[in-house]
Amino acid sequence: MIERIHTGQRMSKIVKHNGTVYLCGQVGAGDTVAEQTRDCLSRVDALLAEAGTSKENILQAIVWVADMADFAEMNAVWDAWVPEGYAPARACGEARLARSELKVEVIVTAAC
Repeated sequence: MIERIHTGQRMSKIVKHNGTVYLCGQVGAGDTVAEQTRDCLSRVDALLAEAGTSKENILQAIVWVADMADFAEMNAVWDAWVPEGYAPARACGEARLARSELKVEVIVTAAC
């Protein structure tokens, strides 16, 4: 069975299937990549909680940054957020994001 939560015309914020939770890409508010990353990860936490899981159960994360010059700043926030011993498989790359003011986007898949 597939469960879709917060479903719209274009996407669902959460999709649950066979014990796996898929989140749509999350972006955050703020002027700096650190502020946006913190807000983005807070949104990930909230959606995971709504889906009945947590960041300790993240299987994979894909991180897009608008400029790889911000990689270290984003990683500082990321490293403080991920509990020790629970780092997921992760990929990070540079991409043009949906709006020019966006600096980071995170896509998460987790077990529930």
